[in-house]
Amino acid sequence: MATTIATPGPRNDFFKQLRTVCVPLSRLALQSTDKAAASKEIFTLVESLSGLWAAQVSSDATVLDEKLAEYTFFPVSHLLRFHDQFPIRVIEAIIKLLRFLIQYGWKQKISEDLAIQLLFFFSFTIGGSPGQAKKRDVPEETVVEGFKALEVLITAIGPSNLLASKAPDEQNETVSALGPAITVMLDGITDGVAPAVQLEALQCLQAVYTTTRNQHVLARFLPGTVSSLTKVLAPPLQQKTQRRVLVRCLQVLNIVLVNVLSDIKVRGILKQIETEDKAKQTAQPSGGTEKPQTELTPAWLRATTAQIKIALAAALKVRTHEAQDVQSAVSKFCISLLDECHLSLANCQAILVESAMMVENEETERSMLETSLQDLAAIHPELGDCIQATLYNWVTSLPRLIQSNDERIKQLAVRNILRGSRMASGMGMDSSTLNDSLGDSLRDSIVALVKSSKPSKVVGDVDENTLSTATDLTVSRPDIQSYPPVLLDSEGIKSTRAEITKLIANIGSPAQQTKLAAAMLGYLRDSEGVEQIASYWLAFELLKTTYNSTSDMEDLLDMSSLDENQYQEQVFQELYDFSASILASHSDAQDNDWRIEAIALEVTAFAASRMKEDFRPELIDVLYPVTTFLGSSTPQLRSHAITTLNVIAASCGYKSVSELVVDNADYMVNSISLRLNTFDISPASTKVLVMLIRLTGPRLIPFLDDVVAAIFAALDNYHGYPVFVESLFSVLSEVVTQGVKSDMLLLEGSNHQAVSHLKRGPQPLGVDTIVDTLNKRAKRAKRAREEEEAEPSEPHPKKPWGPDKTKEASQAKSLLDQLENPDPDEDEKEGGLPDDPSSALAAREDDEKKNQPSNTPTYALLTRVLTLSQHYLTSPTPTLRKSLLDLVATVSPALAPDENAFLPLVHTVWPVVVARIKDPEPFVAIAACKALGSMCEAAGDFMASRFKQEWGDGMAKWLRGVKREAVKGRGEMPRRTGTGAGRAFITGGKKAEDMEIVLPIRDVNGGELSSKQLVSTTSSTSGALGRFSQAHQLWDAALGLVTAILKYVRVDDEMFDEMLEVVVDVLHEPERRELKEALETINADAVWLALYERGRVKGVKSTPRAVKGFGFEFVRVSGVVA
Repeated sequence: MATTIATPGPRNDFFKQLRTVCVPLSRLALQSTDKAAASKEIFTLVESLSGLWAAQVSSDATVLDEKLAEYTFFPVSHLLRFHDQFPIRVIEAIIKLLRFLIQYGWKQKISEDLAIQLLFFFSFTIGGSPGQAKKRDVPEETVVEGFKALEVLITAIGPSNLLASKAPDEQNETVSALGPAITVMLDGITDGVAPAVQLEALQCLQAVYTTTRNQHVLARFLPGTVSSLTKVLAPPLQQKTQRRVLVRCLQVLNIVLVNVLSDIKVRGILKQIETEDKAKQTAQPSGGTEKPQTELTPAWLRATTAQIKIALAAALKVRTHEAQDVQSAVSKFCISLLDECHLSLANCQAILVESAMMVENEETERSMLETSLQDLAAIHPELGDCIQATLYNWVTSLPRLIQSNDERIKQLAVRNILRGSRMASGMGMDSSTLNDSLGDSLRDSIVALVKSSKPSKVVGDVDENTLSTATDLTVSRPDIQSYPPVLLDSEGIKSTRAEITKLIANIGSPAQQTKLAAAMLGYLRDSEGVEQIASYWLAFELLKTTYNSTSDMEDLLDMSSLDENQYQEQVFQELYDFSASILASHSDAQDNDWRIEAIALEVTAFAASRMKEDFRPELIDVLYPVTTFLGSSTPQLRSHAITTLNVIAASCGYKSVSELVVDNADYMVNSISLRLNTFDISPASTKVLVMLIRLTGPRLIPFLDDVVAAIFAALDNYHGYPVFVESLFSVLSEVVTQGVKSDMLLLEGSNHQAVSHLKRGPQPLGVDTIVDTLNKRAKRAKRAREEEEAEPSEPHPKKPWGPDKTKEASQAKSLLDQLENPDPDEDEKEGGLPDDPSSALAAREDDEKKNQPSNTPTYALLTRVLTLSQHYLTSPTPTLRKSLLDLVATVSPALAPDENAFLPLVHTVWPVVVARIKDPEPFVAIAACKALGSMCEAAGDFMASRFKQEWGDGMAKWLRGVKREAVKGRGEMPRRTGTGAGRAFITGGKKAEDMEIVLPIRDVNGGELSSKQLVSTTSSTSGALGRFSQAHQLWDAALGLVTAILKYVRVDDEMFDEMLEVVVDVLHEPERRELKEALETINADAVWLALYERGRVKGVKSTPRAVKGFGFEFVRVSGVVA
């Protein structure tokens, strides 16, 4: 110690610092009898020593040597004698100080005896005495510190004592002490309470296998080490262990196996095995004494590798871990063993290759210096065979694994095939057997998935009629360019579907994918059900991938791919032809699987996206079938149809789907007409026709004569099917709706003009009018006088004017005789009677028809539709009756200009239309009122006699009944009061002063007239629905009909009075202003009087003024100046 003190410089300064702490610590260690009482001071001094060593290490560690360590260890050694009496925190501080002394003081110069003592001390402190229960719990921090010190100690004593290759029968004390330490390490790895403890224990174990060069020692500890590490890596501990611990376990296990079983370490044993194998082929081996298992012999190697294979099978289950760092560690582990232990662990090659393929990740960049599985396969050909066999096993087991309930297993199985196929493709492995197995496996797997998956529910589905007839479906939208999945559409298998799609997109080369697609087409035509759908979908996905993976520039530069491209086009053309046949054979009557039709729609859209404008000729065959799916009852098909139309429109150069449909309307009309002619009619076809007419507008109507004729024929043959008839009339209604918008209903040469039948009231005569009338009379009188003066006077006639009566009578008699007794010979000779008045009239009408220009085809079409509608207004389907009445209301104003053609139509449909106002369904009666109102506006006074007759036959009674029901619904029951001409409706509720009217009334005895006040008020109690009830809506429609009759049709006085009496109670309502104006146009005075009688005109109360000598009094009326 004197030499140490004499050392100058920093070392001397550090020694002085140590002495100030070591001296008091030695005194306490030697002289203190109560160790527990002095533990606090001892802890402070030990911590001070640790701080001094740590500070010196950070500043200048070169001054530290074994002598300073010995000086510092002197007081500590006395503390270690009584370590059981100190608290655990003092022990932790001592261990920390010892770590500094070993690592920076003694280093490799520590004595063997001290090393053995410290090994036991650290081991017993961490794990307790062997075979005894722990006397006290050791905190996690103390265990971590103990493993750190143990690692430092093993690293220090390894080169000096464990490097010597001693015989297995020689017992080395250090090796004996190492056994308990390794046991503690393995317990810390498997049973560590925290990841920090496990990591430090793994670090200690790594130090053992990296510093020990004695193969016999390592072989002795190998089974327990591999077993403990496997326990951590395999389930169930795998799920509970942190990723960094798993990665460290793989790294340590790799070090253990490479340092014990690498080809270099056991090359002598491998030569012995090779020699024994050769000897077995030549002669039987001689029997000998069995050697102990600890000796490194061929038997030991065989037994060890067999156990290692079992351990690896359990440990490598960690390859399914989702963490990228764990998979990377597995990959390095497998490749390292395949490289370093290629011969010694030859029996483990299959599981190592399989694990390496499972965790292969092409997305991560690999260093050029890092060995890969492909590199090893190039060096060792048997590894290539193992890769191919592994891939084949994966492919054949895919249908079985895909039926698992665990989605991770399904995804992992698909992902493995993808990685294996990529690796095989990169290594140039091509096997026809493998390709055929891959296609069959994919098809069977998809079938199994489709059968096991539940169909997704459509939330918020829309009614099919709304979708099929809405024009906004055909608006081109850029966001509707992708399809929802047809197969595997359940949310539960979304990830599995993504993995399968990725596998299909990246499997093999484009030529290989085309061959697989061709094979799927072979299955397609020979299968049915789910198998057919799976083959169809798989063939389409494979072909779609081949087109997406190759570009035109690549094809141009690669002349060898011409044959492959031709074969690819042939396969796709076959797929497209099959899809077109599926679309053309679509029928609502057949219960087809919607998925195969949806795939056909996708194939059609893909073909359009590839061919661009060259696809336009194909629209002749596919446009109408695609459009029919807009009326499908399956929401997924409707969605697919919308997307397909958008894709076709964009690909063929149309701005929108509307433009696509309008521009190809002739194709669609032709397809529809052919189907109608063969009575191949479905609800979807009629809906498509409605949409087509709605999009194209009036310009298509003239070309629909064949279609309408076919519809008429279908109506004649299937008039007993109400739903079908209704769908056909929906087309006719759309024809009418668009036809009335045409600006060419009549030819330009015709003289027909729209006539307004609106009634106008008498115009008041002003002064100017009277003056004009007088001037006209004066001019007329003046002109008569001038004519009388200019003409000479003639005598009165001497005989009657006109022809000779006798001659005229004889001619009439001869004509009658000829009509009664015609002469055939004379008729043949002269061609009939020249003077026949009926023939002359017919000839005159024929000449007028010839001279009159005929109407347009649109007008003729609308006329035919209106004529036909009368036969179905008695249909038992209320909705059909209502739609027909709406049709009548729509078409009447359009046909009105040509009265010669329109008025006979009105005469024809009048009986059936007017009968519908008494229909039991209120909404039909409302439609009938609107239709009659439209006919009144179009025909005018032509309807006068018909309404007059109908009014007397029951229309008046019907109108009163409708009013009665409406009043009941609103809770109003008007009552009359008063007598004679002065009675009025009184319902009570307001003050008398508000609505006072004074009327002159004569008393009963015929005496003087007296004034009587009448009060008319209104109170109503609304019912449950009020004006929204059916009765009130029907009353509104009836009032609208009355308004139309009054505005456009001539009515006689009696009919007018009855109408006024029925409707007078509602004339005060603001919404009845039009009705009131129509009544006032005919007779404003009658309207005022009716309102006056019912108290609807407010008078001004004044003092009665008597007229002397007459015995009565006048009433002051509002607006009259006294």
